Amino acid sequence: MATVTRENIGLLTDKITVNVAKGDYLPSFEKALKNYGKQANIPGFRKGMVPSGLIKKMYGSSVFTDEVLKTVEKELTTYMTNEKLEIFAQPLPLPENDARQIDMAKPDDYAFAFEVGLKPAFSLADLGTASLTRHKVEVTPAMIDEEVERQRTRNGKMTEPETVAGDENALNLQFTETDADGQPIEGGISKDNSLLVKYFNEATRPKWIGLKKDDSLVLQLSTALDEKEREWVLNDLGLPKEDPAAAEKYFRVTITKVGLVEKADLNEEFFKAAAPGKDIKTEEEYRNSVRDEIQAHWDSQSFNQLQHTLYHVLLDNTKIEFPEAFLKRWMQTGGEKPKSQAEVEEEFPSFVNQLKWTLIVDKVVRENNIEVGPDDIREFAKQQLFGYMGMQAGAEEQPWIADYVNRMMQDRKFVEDTVHRIQTDKVFGWAATQIHPTEKVISREEFQHMQEEHQHHHH
Repeated sequence: MATVTRENIGLLTDKITVNVAKGDYLPSFEKALKNYGKQANIPGFRKGMVPSGLIKKMYGSSVFTDEVLKTVEKELTTYMTNEKLEIFAQPLPLPENDARQIDMAKPDDYAFAFEVGLKPAFSLADLGTASLTRHKVEVTPAMIDEEVERQRTRNGKMTEPETVAGDENALNLQFTETDADGQPIEGGISKDNSLLVKYFNEATRPKWIGLKKDDSLVLQLSTALDEKEREWVLNDLGLPKEDPAAAEKYFRVTITKVGLVEKADLNEEFFKAAAPGKDIKTEEEYRNSVRDEIQAHWDSQSFNQLQHTLYHVLLDNTKIEFPEAFLKRWMQTGGEKPKSQAEVEEEFPSFVNQLKWTLIVDKVVRENNIEVGPDDIREFAKQQLFGYMGMQAGAEEQPWIADYVNRMMQDRKFVEDTVHRIQTDKVFGWAATQIHPTEKVISREEFQHMQEEHQHHHH
Protein backbone atom coordinates (compact mmCIF):
# COMPACT_ATOMS: atom_id res chain seq x y z
CA MET A 1 0.00 0.00 0.00
CA ALA A 2 1.31 3.47 -0.91
CA THR A 3 2.59 5.74 1.86
CA VAL A 4 3.37 9.44 1.79
CA THR A 5 5.72 11.27 4.15
CA ARG A 6 6.42 14.98 4.52
CA GLU A 7 9.29 16.91 6.09
CA ASN A 8 10.28 20.56 6.25
CA ILE A 9 13.49 21.36 4.35
CA GLY A 10 13.48 25.19 4.36
CA LEU A 11 11.42 28.34 4.83
CA LEU A 12 7.89 27.44 3.66
CA THR A 13 9.43 24.56 1.74
CA ASP A 14 8.57 20.88 2.33
CA LYS A 15 9.75 17.61 0.86
CA ILE A 16 6.99 15.09 0.09
CA THR A 17 8.07 11.50 -0.55
CA VAL A 18 5.66 9.06 -2.21
CA ASN A 19 6.37 5.33 -1.69
CA VAL A 20 4.46 2.94 -3.96
CA ALA A 21 4.38 -0.84 -3.57
CA LYS A 22 3.93 -3.41 -6.34
CA GLY A 23 0.29 -3.86 -5.45
CA ASP A 24 -0.36 -0.15 -6.09
CA TYR A 25 0.57 -0.13 -9.77
CA LEU A 26 0.62 -3.73 -11.10
CA PRO A 27 -3.21 -4.03 -11.53
CA SER A 28 -3.34 -0.84 -13.61
CA PHE A 29 -0.28 -1.98 -15.61
CA GLU A 30 -1.99 -5.30 -16.53
CA LYS A 31 -5.18 -3.44 -17.45
CA ALA A 32 -3.26 -0.95 -19.62
CA LEU A 33 -1.52 -3.81 -21.47
CA LYS A 34 -4.87 -5.48 -22.21
CA ASN A 35 -6.17 -2.21 -23.63
CA TYR A 36 -3.10 -1.99 -25.87
CA GLY A 37 -3.80 -5.53 -27.03
CA LYS A 38 -7.37 -4.61 -28.01
CA GLN A 39 -6.28 -1.56 -29.99
CA ALA A 40 -2.94 -2.67 -31.53
CA ASN A 41 -2.66 -2.94 -35.33
CA ILE A 42 0.24 -5.29 -36.05
CA PRO A 43 0.77 -6.82 -39.52
CA GLY A 44 -0.07 -10.55 -39.55
CA PHE A 45 -2.57 -10.34 -36.70
CA ARG A 46 -6.22 -9.40 -36.63
CA LYS A 47 -7.06 -6.39 -34.47
CA GLY A 48 -7.52 -7.53 -30.87
CA MET A 49 -5.92 -10.92 -31.49
CA VAL A 50 -2.25 -10.01 -30.91
CA PRO A 51 -0.65 -12.40 -28.34
CA SER A 52 -0.21 -10.77 -24.93
CA GLY A 53 3.47 -11.83 -24.84
CA LEU A 54 4.17 -9.85 -28.02
CA ILE A 55 2.30 -6.80 -26.69
CA LYS A 56 4.33 -6.96 -23.50
CA LYS A 57 7.57 -7.29 -25.42
CA MET A 58 6.75 -4.34 -27.70
CA TYR A 59 5.10 -1.92 -25.29
CA GLY A 60 5.54 -3.33 -21.79
CA SER A 61 8.55 -1.31 -20.63
CA SER A 62 7.13 2.12 -21.50
CA VAL A 63 3.62 1.23 -20.24
CA PHE A 64 5.12 -0.09 -16.99
CA THR A 65 7.04 3.17 -16.40
CA ASP A 66 3.96 5.27 -17.25
CA GLU A 67 1.76 3.37 -14.80
CA VAL A 68 4.28 3.63 -11.96
CA LEU A 69 4.61 7.39 -12.49
CA LYS A 70 0.82 7.83 -12.86
CA THR A 71 0.34 6.01 -9.55
CA VAL A 72 2.93 8.24 -7.87
CA GLU A 73 1.23 11.38 -9.24
CA LYS A 74 -2.21 10.18 -8.13
CA GLU A 75 -0.98 9.46 -4.58
CA LEU A 76 0.74 12.86 -4.40
CA THR A 77 -2.39 14.70 -5.56
CA THR A 78 -4.63 12.76 -3.16
CA TYR A 79 -2.30 13.53 -0.24
CA MET A 80 -2.15 17.26 -0.97
CA THR A 81 -5.94 17.41 -1.36
CA ASN A 82 -6.57 15.55 1.92
CA GLU A 83 -4.02 17.68 3.78
CA LYS A 84 -5.48 20.86 2.21
CA LEU A 85 -2.00 22.02 1.28
CA GLU A 86 -1.93 25.49 -0.27
CA ILE A 87 1.10 25.55 -2.52
CA PHE A 88 2.69 27.79 -5.15
CA ALA A 89 2.83 26.53 -8.72
CA GLN A 90 3.24 22.75 -8.79
CA PRO A 91 5.50 20.27 -6.96
CA LEU A 92 9.04 20.04 -8.36
CA PRO A 93 10.57 16.55 -8.69
CA LEU A 94 13.82 16.37 -6.73
CA PRO A 95 17.11 15.44 -8.47
CA GLU A 96 17.32 12.21 -6.42
CA ASN A 97 14.43 10.75 -8.45
CA ASP A 98 15.58 8.41 -11.21
CA ALA A 99 13.01 6.89 -13.54
CA ARG A 100 15.70 4.49 -14.75
CA GLN A 101 15.28 2.52 -11.52
CA ILE A 102 11.86 1.37 -12.80
CA ASP A 103 12.32 -2.10 -14.31
CA MET A 104 9.42 -4.16 -15.65
CA ALA A 105 11.50 -7.35 -15.29
CA LYS A 106 11.89 -6.77 -11.55
CA PRO A 107 8.79 -4.99 -10.17
CA ASP A 108 9.66 -3.37 -6.85
CA ASP A 109 8.66 -0.73 -4.33
CA TYR A 110 9.58 2.74 -5.57
CA ALA A 111 10.06 6.11 -3.85
CA PHE A 112 9.81 9.50 -5.53
CA ALA A 113 10.40 12.82 -3.75
CA PHE A 114 8.99 16.27 -4.53
CA GLU A 115 9.63 19.78 -3.28
CA VAL A 116 6.66 22.08 -2.63
CA GLY A 117 6.52 25.81 -1.84
CA LEU A 118 3.85 26.57 0.76
CA LYS A 119 1.68 29.67 0.73
CA PRO A 120 2.29 31.73 3.88
CA ALA A 121 -0.18 32.92 6.51
CA PHE A 122 -0.11 36.71 6.83
CA SER A 123 -2.04 39.76 8.05
CA LEU A 124 -3.07 42.63 5.80
CA ALA A 125 -1.65 46.11 6.35
CA ASP A 126 -3.82 48.21 8.67
CA LEU A 127 -5.48 50.60 6.21
CA GLY A 128 -7.23 52.47 9.01
CA THR A 129 -3.95 53.99 10.20
CA ALA A 130 -2.69 55.01 6.74
CA SER A 131 -2.21 58.75 6.20
CA LEU A 132 -4.05 59.39 2.91
CA THR A 133 -5.44 62.38 1.00
CA ARG A 134 -8.51 62.34 -1.24
CA HIS A 135 -8.30 65.26 -3.66
CA LYS A 136 -11.50 67.07 -4.62
CA VAL A 137 -11.25 69.08 -7.83
CA GLU A 138 -13.20 72.31 -7.57
CA VAL A 139 -15.58 72.79 -10.51
CA THR A 140 -15.50 76.49 -11.46
CA PRO A 141 -17.98 78.52 -13.54
CA ALA A 142 -15.24 78.81 -16.21
CA MET A 143 -15.05 74.99 -16.48
CA ILE A 144 -18.83 74.83 -16.89
CA ASP A 145 -18.73 77.60 -19.53
CA GLU A 146 -16.00 75.70 -21.40
CA GLU A 147 -18.03 72.49 -21.51
CA VAL A 148 -21.28 74.26 -22.44
CA GLU A 149 -19.51 75.95 -25.39
CA ARG A 150 -17.97 72.63 -26.44
CA GLN A 151 -21.40 70.98 -26.46
CA ARG A 152 -22.92 73.94 -28.35
CA THR A 153 -20.22 73.53 -31.00
CA ARG A 154 -20.60 69.75 -31.09
CA ASN A 155 -24.36 70.05 -31.59
CA GLY A 156 -24.12 73.05 -33.91
CA LYS A 157 -24.59 73.31 -37.68
CA MET A 158 -21.67 73.48 -40.13
CA THR A 159 -21.91 76.35 -42.61
CA GLU A 160 -19.62 77.35 -45.50
CA PRO A 161 -18.98 81.11 -45.46
CA GLU A 162 -17.12 82.63 -48.38
CA THR A 163 -14.25 84.14 -46.38
CA VAL A 164 -12.31 83.45 -43.19
CA ALA A 165 -13.66 85.74 -40.48
CA GLY A 166 -12.15 84.60 -37.17
CA ASP A 167 -10.46 82.06 -34.93
CA GLU A 168 -13.41 79.64 -34.97
CA ASN A 169 -13.34 79.08 -38.74
CA ALA A 170 -12.54 75.48 -39.71
CA LEU A 171 -10.21 75.28 -42.73
CA ASN A 172 -9.77 72.34 -45.09
CA LEU A 173 -6.16 72.78 -46.17
CA GLN A 174 -3.71 71.27 -48.64
CA PHE A 175 -0.08 71.26 -47.44
CA THR A 176 2.51 71.25 -50.28
CA GLU A 177 6.19 71.27 -49.33
CA THR A 178 8.13 74.23 -50.80
CA ASP A 179 11.36 76.15 -50.41
CA ALA A 180 11.48 79.43 -48.46
CA ASP A 181 10.27 81.30 -51.56
CA GLY A 182 7.18 79.11 -51.92
CA GLN A 183 8.45 77.10 -54.89
CA PRO A 184 7.30 73.42 -54.78
CA ILE A 185 10.02 70.88 -53.95
CA GLU A 186 10.14 67.92 -56.33
CA GLY A 187 9.13 64.77 -54.47
CA GLY A 188 8.16 66.84 -51.43
CA ILE A 189 5.28 66.14 -49.03
CA SER A 190 1.71 66.82 -50.18
CA LYS A 191 -1.08 66.22 -47.68
CA ASP A 192 -4.61 67.39 -46.87
CA ASN A 193 -5.54 68.40 -43.34
CA SER A 194 -8.25 70.25 -41.39
CA LEU A 195 -7.47 72.85 -38.74
CA LEU A 196 -9.25 75.60 -36.87
CA VAL A 197 -7.72 79.04 -37.36
CA LYS A 198 -7.13 79.23 -33.56
CA TYR A 199 -4.71 76.27 -33.81
CA PHE A 200 -2.18 78.60 -35.49
CA ASN A 201 -0.15 80.90 -33.21
CA GLU A 202 -1.15 84.48 -32.47
CA ALA A 203 1.22 85.96 -35.08
CA THR A 204 -0.16 83.75 -37.89
CA ARG A 205 -3.93 83.88 -37.24
CA PRO A 206 -4.49 87.41 -38.65
CA LYS A 207 -2.95 86.32 -41.97
CA TRP A 208 -5.91 83.99 -42.59
CA ILE A 209 -8.58 86.67 -42.04
CA GLY A 210 -10.28 87.68 -45.31
CA LEU A 211 -8.88 84.75 -47.33
CA LYS A 212 -11.21 82.44 -49.23
CA LYS A 213 -11.20 79.12 -51.10
CA ASP A 214 -8.06 78.60 -53.27
CA ASP A 215 -6.10 81.35 -51.46
CA SER A 216 -2.83 80.24 -49.84
CA LEU A 217 -0.03 81.17 -47.46
CA VAL A 218 3.60 80.01 -47.41
CA LEU A 219 4.31 79.00 -43.81
CA GLN A 220 7.24 77.59 -41.86
CA LEU A 221 5.95 75.11 -39.28
CA SER A 222 8.29 76.32 -36.53
CA THR A 223 7.07 79.92 -36.79
CA ALA A 224 3.37 79.31 -37.62
CA LEU A 225 2.43 76.87 -34.85
CA ASP A 226 3.07 76.61 -31.13
CA GLU A 227 4.64 73.40 -29.79
CA LYS A 228 1.55 71.26 -29.05
CA GLU A 229 -0.25 72.05 -32.30
CA ARG A 230 3.02 71.75 -34.25
CA GLU A 231 3.44 68.19 -32.96
CA TRP A 232 -0.07 67.31 -34.21
CA VAL A 233 0.66 68.70 -37.68
CA LEU A 234 4.12 67.06 -37.90
CA ASN A 235 2.51 63.75 -37.02
CA ASP A 236 -0.22 64.21 -39.65
CA LEU A 237 2.43 65.05 -42.26
CA GLY A 238 4.41 61.91 -41.35
CA LEU A 239 7.36 63.89 -39.97
CA PRO A 240 9.27 63.02 -36.75
CA LYS A 241 8.51 65.58 -34.05
CA GLU A 242 11.91 64.82 -32.43
CA ASP A 243 13.79 66.03 -35.54
CA PRO A 244 14.40 69.83 -35.31
CA ALA A 245 14.86 69.96 -39.09
CA ALA A 246 11.28 68.75 -39.65
CA ALA A 247 9.81 71.86 -38.01
CA GLU A 248 11.98 74.12 -40.20
CA LYS A 249 10.27 72.95 -43.41
CA TYR A 250 8.16 75.34 -45.49
CA PHE A 251 4.74 74.57 -46.95
CA ARG A 252 2.32 76.33 -49.25
CA VAL A 253 -0.95 75.92 -47.36
CA THR A 254 -3.96 76.29 -49.68
CA ILE A 255 -7.57 76.65 -48.51
CA THR A 256 -9.83 74.03 -50.15
CA LYS A 257 -12.90 74.86 -48.04
CA VAL A 258 -13.88 77.41 -45.40
CA GLY A 259 -16.20 76.15 -42.68
CA LEU A 260 -17.84 77.60 -39.59
CA VAL A 261 -19.91 75.89 -36.94
CA GLU A 262 -22.95 77.90 -35.95
CA LYS A 263 -23.27 77.04 -32.28
CA ALA A 264 -26.56 75.53 -31.12
CA ASP A 265 -28.93 77.78 -29.18
CA LEU A 266 -29.54 76.97 -25.51
CA ASN A 267 -33.08 75.68 -25.99
CA GLU A 268 -35.00 72.48 -25.20
CA GLU A 269 -34.01 70.91 -28.52
CA PHE A 270 -30.33 71.36 -27.60
CA PHE A 271 -30.85 70.13 -24.01
CA LYS A 272 -32.48 66.97 -25.35
CA ALA A 273 -29.57 66.31 -27.72
CA ALA A 274 -26.78 67.19 -25.28
CA ALA A 275 -28.31 65.55 -22.19
CA PRO A 276 -30.71 62.82 -23.38
CA GLY A 277 -33.12 61.34 -20.88
CA LYS A 278 -32.70 64.13 -18.31
CA ASP A 279 -35.80 66.19 -19.19
CA ILE A 280 -33.94 69.50 -18.84
CA LYS A 281 -36.03 72.62 -19.53
CA THR A 282 -33.85 75.60 -18.58
CA GLU A 283 -30.28 76.83 -19.02
CA GLU A 284 -29.78 76.75 -15.24
CA GLU A 285 -30.84 73.09 -15.07
CA TYR A 286 -28.48 72.29 -17.95
CA ARG A 287 -25.53 74.08 -16.33
CA ASN A 288 -26.20 72.20 -13.08
CA SER A 289 -26.21 68.93 -15.04
CA VAL A 290 -22.91 69.85 -16.70
CA ARG A 291 -21.41 70.74 -13.31
CA ASP A 292 -22.48 67.35 -11.90
CA GLU A 293 -20.94 65.51 -14.88
CA ILE A 294 -17.66 67.42 -14.59
CA GLN A 295 -17.58 66.76 -10.84
CA ALA A 296 -18.28 63.05 -11.39
CA HIS A 297 -15.41 62.88 -13.93
CA TRP A 298 -12.88 64.45 -11.59
CA ASP A 299 -14.16 62.46 -8.59
CA SER A 300 -13.53 59.32 -10.65
CA GLN A 301 -10.01 60.52 -11.54
CA SER A 302 -9.39 61.27 -7.86
CA PHE A 303 -10.57 57.80 -6.83
CA ASN A 304 -8.27 56.24 -9.45
CA GLN A 305 -5.39 58.14 -7.89
CA LEU A 306 -6.46 56.98 -4.42
CA GLN A 307 -6.66 53.39 -5.70
CA HIS A 308 -3.07 53.61 -6.87
CA THR A 309 -2.03 54.86 -3.44
CA LEU A 310 -4.00 52.07 -1.74
CA TYR A 311 -2.27 49.52 -3.97
CA HIS A 312 1.12 50.69 -2.71
CA VAL A 313 -0.03 50.90 0.92
CA LEU A 314 -1.22 47.28 0.79
CA LEU A 315 1.79 46.05 -1.17
CA ASP A 316 4.47 47.91 0.78
CA ASN A 317 3.03 47.44 4.30
CA THR A 318 1.72 43.86 4.15
CA LYS A 319 4.53 41.64 5.37
CA ILE A 320 4.63 38.27 3.56
CA GLU A 321 7.41 35.69 3.61
CA PHE A 322 8.05 33.59 0.50
CA PRO A 323 9.86 30.30 -0.20
CA GLU A 324 12.33 32.20 -2.36
CA ALA A 325 14.70 29.34 -3.13
CA PHE A 326 11.80 27.14 -4.29
CA LEU A 327 10.25 29.92 -6.38
CA LYS A 328 13.56 30.65 -8.10
CA ARG A 329 14.02 26.96 -8.93
CA TRP A 330 10.45 26.86 -10.23
CA MET A 331 11.10 29.95 -12.41
CA GLN A 332 14.19 28.24 -13.82
CA THR A 333 12.57 24.92 -14.68
CA GLY A 334 8.79 25.12 -14.31
CA GLY A 335 7.85 27.57 -17.06
CA GLU A 336 7.30 27.08 -20.77
CA LYS A 337 11.03 27.39 -21.41
CA PRO A 338 13.99 27.15 -19.01
CA LYS A 339 15.54 30.38 -17.70
CA SER A 340 19.13 31.08 -16.73
CA GLN A 341 20.01 31.96 -13.15
CA ALA A 342 20.76 35.52 -14.27
CA GLU A 343 17.33 35.87 -15.91
CA VAL A 344 15.64 34.58 -12.76
CA GLU A 345 17.52 37.04 -10.52
CA GLU A 346 16.56 39.94 -12.80
CA GLU A 347 12.87 38.98 -13.02
CA PHE A 348 12.39 37.81 -9.42
CA PRO A 349 11.56 41.16 -7.71
CA SER A 350 8.66 41.97 -10.07
CA PHE A 351 7.56 38.31 -10.04
CA VAL A 352 7.33 38.31 -6.23
CA ASN A 353 5.46 41.65 -6.23
CA GLN A 354 2.86 40.18 -8.61
CA LEU A 355 2.63 37.07 -6.43
CA LYS A 356 2.27 39.20 -3.30
CA TRP A 357 -0.55 41.27 -4.83
CA THR A 358 -2.34 38.08 -5.93
CA LEU A 359 -2.20 36.73 -2.36
CA ILE A 360 -3.49 40.04 -0.96
CA VAL A 361 -6.42 40.11 -3.42
CA ASP A 362 -7.25 36.45 -2.72
CA LYS A 363 -7.28 37.11 1.04
CA VAL A 364 -9.55 40.18 0.74
CA VAL A 365 -11.91 38.31 -1.60
CA ARG A 366 -12.08 35.26 0.66
CA GLU A 367 -12.47 37.10 3.97
CA ASN A 368 -15.08 39.56 2.67
CA ASN A 369 -17.10 37.14 0.52
CA ILE A 370 -16.50 39.23 -2.61
CA GLU A 371 -18.21 37.63 -5.58
CA VAL A 372 -18.50 38.42 -9.28
CA GLY A 373 -21.73 37.08 -10.79
CA PRO A 374 -23.08 36.81 -14.36
CA ASP A 375 -25.10 40.01 -13.87
CA ASP A 376 -21.89 41.91 -13.01
CA ILE A 377 -20.25 40.66 -16.21
CA ARG A 378 -23.32 41.49 -18.34
CA GLU A 379 -23.50 45.02 -16.95
CA PHE A 380 -19.78 45.54 -17.59
CA ALA A 381 -20.14 44.35 -21.21
CA LYS A 382 -23.08 46.71 -21.72
CA GLN A 383 -21.31 49.74 -20.24
CA GLN A 384 -18.20 48.95 -22.29
CA LEU A 385 -20.34 48.91 -25.45
CA PHE A 386 -21.96 52.23 -24.50
CA GLY A 387 -18.46 53.67 -24.10
CA TYR A 388 -17.33 52.40 -27.52
CA MET A 389 -20.46 53.72 -29.24
CA GLY A 390 -20.59 57.05 -27.39
CA MET A 391 -24.03 56.11 -26.03
CA GLN A 392 -25.41 57.39 -22.76
CA ALA A 393 -25.41 54.91 -19.89
CA GLY A 394 -28.95 53.70 -19.38
CA ALA A 395 -29.79 54.18 -23.06
CA GLU A 396 -32.89 52.42 -24.28
CA GLU A 397 -32.42 48.66 -24.56
CA GLN A 398 -32.16 47.46 -28.14
CA PRO A 399 -32.21 43.80 -29.27
CA TRP A 400 -28.75 44.19 -30.81
CA ILE A 401 -27.36 45.32 -27.43
CA ALA A 402 -28.66 42.13 -25.78
CA ASP A 403 -27.20 40.10 -28.68
CA TYR A 404 -23.79 41.75 -28.18
CA VAL A 405 -23.84 41.07 -24.43
CA ASN A 406 -24.86 37.42 -24.95
CA ARG A 407 -22.08 36.97 -27.49
CA MET A 408 -19.49 38.40 -25.09
CA MET A 409 -20.74 36.07 -22.35
CA GLN A 410 -19.65 33.15 -24.57
CA ASP A 411 -16.14 34.59 -24.98
CA ARG A 412 -14.10 32.80 -22.35
CA LYS A 413 -11.16 35.26 -22.40
CA PHE A 414 -13.50 38.26 -22.11
CA VAL A 415 -15.29 36.65 -19.16
CA GLU A 416 -12.02 35.77 -17.38
CA ASP A 417 -10.53 39.24 -17.93
CA THR A 418 -13.78 40.91 -16.83
CA VAL A 419 -14.06 38.80 -13.66
CA HIS A 420 -10.48 39.78 -12.77
CA ARG A 421 -11.18 43.46 -13.46
CA ILE A 422 -14.47 43.60 -11.52
CA GLN A 423 -12.96 41.62 -8.65
CA THR A 424 -10.05 44.08 -8.45
CA ASP A 425 -12.48 47.03 -8.48
CA LYS A 426 -14.47 45.43 -5.65
CA VAL A 427 -11.28 44.86 -3.66
CA PHE A 428 -10.43 48.56 -3.98
CA GLY A 429 -14.04 49.40 -3.12
CA TRP A 430 -13.63 47.40 0.09
CA ALA A 431 -10.27 49.04 0.81
CA ALA A 432 -11.85 52.50 0.41
CA THR A 433 -14.24 51.66 3.28
CA GLN A 434 -11.32 50.92 5.60
CA ILE A 435 -9.50 54.25 5.29
CA HIS A 436 -9.97 57.72 6.79
CA PRO A 437 -8.54 60.08 4.18
CA THR A 438 -8.22 63.83 4.57
CA GLU A 439 -10.14 65.67 1.83
CA LYS A 440 -8.29 68.46 0.07
CA VAL A 441 -9.93 70.81 -2.45
CA ILE A 442 -7.62 71.69 -5.36
CA SER A 443 -7.88 73.19 -8.83
CA ARG A 444 -8.10 71.17 -12.04
CA GLU A 445 -4.66 72.45 -13.07
CA GLU A 446 -3.09 71.37 -9.76
CA PHE A 447 -4.61 67.91 -10.09
CA GLN A 448 -3.46 67.55 -13.71
CA HIS A 449 0.05 68.61 -12.67
CA MET A 450 0.02 65.88 -9.99
CA GLN A 451 -1.02 63.31 -12.60
CA GLU A 452 1.77 64.41 -14.97
CA GLU A 453 4.32 64.26 -12.15
CA HIS A 454 3.17 60.75 -11.27
CA GLN A 455 3.40 59.56 -14.89
CA HIS A 456 6.86 61.12 -15.24
CA HIS A 457 7.99 59.40 -12.04
CA HIS A 458 6.85 56.00 -13.37
CA HIS A 459 8.57 56.41 -16.73
